[in-house]
Amino acid sequence: MLPKILVVDDDRYTRTLIEQLMRKSAQVHLAADGQAAREAFAATDFNLVLMDQRLPKDKGLELLREFRLQRPKLAAILITGHADVRDAVAAVREGLFDYLTKPFEDLEALEAVIGKALELDRAYREIDALRHQLVAQSDVPEVVGQSPAMARLLGQIRQVAGLDTTVLLEGESGTGKDVIAKMTHALSRRASRPYLEVNCGGLPESLLESLLFGYEKGAFTGASQTTPGFFEKANGGNLFLDEIADMSPKLQSSLLRVLQDHSFCRIGSTQPRTTDFRLICATNRSLSGEVKAGRFREDLFYRINVVALRLPPLRERDGDILRLAVHFLDHYNARFGKQCGPFTPAAVRALEACQWPGNVRELQHCIERVVALQSDGAIDATHLSPTCDLQLATPTEVPPGPATPLAYQQARTEFERDYLHRLLQTANGNISEVARISGIPRQNLYVRMKRWGIVTEP
Repeated sequence: MLPKILVVDDDRYTRTLIEQLMRKSAQVHLAADGQAAREAFAATDFNLVLMDQRLPKDKGLELLREFRLQRPKLAAILITGHADVRDAVAAVREGLFDYLTKPFEDLEALEAVIGKALELDRAYREIDALRHQLVAQSDVPEVVGQSPAMARLLGQIRQVAGLDTTVLLEGESGTGKDVIAKMTHALSRRASRPYLEVNCGGLPESLLESLLFGYEKGAFTGASQTTPGFFEKANGGNLFLDEIADMSPKLQSSLLRVLQDHSFCRIGSTQPRTTDFRLICATNRSLSGEVKAGRFREDLFYRINVVALRLPPLRERDGDILRLAVHFLDHYNARFGKQCGPFTPAAVRALEACQWPGNVRELQHCIERVVALQSDGAIDATHLSPTCDLQLATPTEVPPGPATPLAYQQARTEFERDYLHRLLQTANGNISEVARISGIPRQNLYVRMKRWGIVTEP
């Protein structure tokens, strides 16, 4: 279904222009005044509202505030003239997605801004839908992601979850292997039985061995009572061994025997015990490479490499960065009792430009720090960079100014002209790239560059 856009402007030309621009990708509803806008908004769940600041009997910004009281996550864009830009900038700080200045010099940039606002709305709606789904399936963990890579992975999980076969999850650290393991358990036939997990890389060999096998009273110093191990406790359920590549050669051999015979002995006992668990294991290394290097048993590798699934890193999950950021923003707002957000266009660009070497975990911690440290209101790129180590673009150096002091307005004018001229040279004439580096919306950037004679036509 196409998204619904409400365009509120008393200028017929502006309404028609946006309608024609977006007619193939959205359902565009038009209103010429505040009253018509209120009636349309009450009757339809719009994905985006574009509102002119100067209406016959209303101020667009006040009307948007009225709408946002009814729908706090409403994606909205204010349309202004140059005289109202200061109000529009203040509105962005309050949570407005963006503002556009008339006349529209660059229709491609106009369409891009509308598309980005619709993407933000889509992210909020997907997160809300996921939460409603999880209310009905309370045991299934949240897995946020609609990118092709994640859709493929989730489809594979649903295929194999109900089968009693070993699953090997491979992927970089922070990609969410533990979440996918829990999802596999929740969708399996063993969902009502135990689910146990242990990080093989976080424990010494002796402690890991006693944790898995259990031990009899007096088996070693400190063994004051008989304690069953995870092999025993997971009987009938699922056992998740995270970072299995870190398991010692001795324990690899012991695990292989348990998988082959479905039996084991507690430490300090010779009495065999049977077990029936489904193994899910994960690693952030290439197990085939570990086998070649002699660090992982080849026979164990073949035993656990039945269904191998690769978790994509965040940089390969097109569109999921914004979805995850919105999800974590909602989560930590609720947790800390705050109302931070939404993300400004500059913040969205910064988030999507980052490579996120720590993957989902790094993004999560980034948003948590921002919400913890920031007061309520919109989140801009400047709020992200100190806490998230984002490499935001730095302005291109400009030549030193003249020795004679200039009036403030003249100095600012010369700086802006020289700054934009140098950026355009650096970007080889690509205005979109200049907009990305400077953080100035392209439609506003073009107006400024035309003003200084840097460009003369779109």
